[in-house]
Amino acid sequence: MTTSTLVGYARTSTTDQKAGLQAQLRDLEQAGCTKVFREEVSSVATNRPQLAAVLEWVREGDMLVVTKLDRLARSVADLVSITAALKAKGAGLRILAMNLDTATPTGKLMLNLLGSIAEFERELMLERQREGIAKAKAEGKYTGRQPTARAKAKEVLRMRAEGKSVSDTVTALGISRASVFRILAEHTEAAPTS
Repeated sequence: MTTSTLVGYARTSTTDQKAGLQAQLRDLEQAGCTKVFREEVSSVATNRPQLAAVLEWVREGDMLVVTKLDRLARSVADLVSITAALKAKGAGLRILAMNLDTATPTGKLMLNLLGSIAEFERELMLERQREGIAKAKAEGKYTGRQPTARAKAKEVLRMRAEGKSVSDTVTALGISRASVFRILAEHTEAAPTS
């Protein structure tokens, strides 16, 4: 007879969020988790080794417990992938903040619904951002990131004319070697030929 285990997963985006991680660990312990995986990595990171480890570790009958949905998944597709991996192993998912348990039909429905809403909100936010940028560009208020190396083109050309090396120019102006070569190439092409 196999015994089921409550397995916790805690994640914060940065190492600066120690209090958030400690709060998650406390909540997972209070929920009865006997094994806890933790990591400090952004949800958008492609490599979350502790999440991979917990998905590998869980066994049939186990329950993966997280404090909040955003601590686990970054998108609906990510959530579907994680829940599919858990289902394939015969394990469930519990999200404490939502009192949600995928061992129940209602829990499965709510999880899919909430994941869809979260992705929808993200898409709306990105759409509003794109619209705002387009409006600012149309009004001439948005110019984007200013190229830093091109602003130093005159200095690059002056240093080159003085016989300074590319390495000296890079060090003195704080720009990359590629930028120096690009500026030199652009001004060589633009120079009139006799």
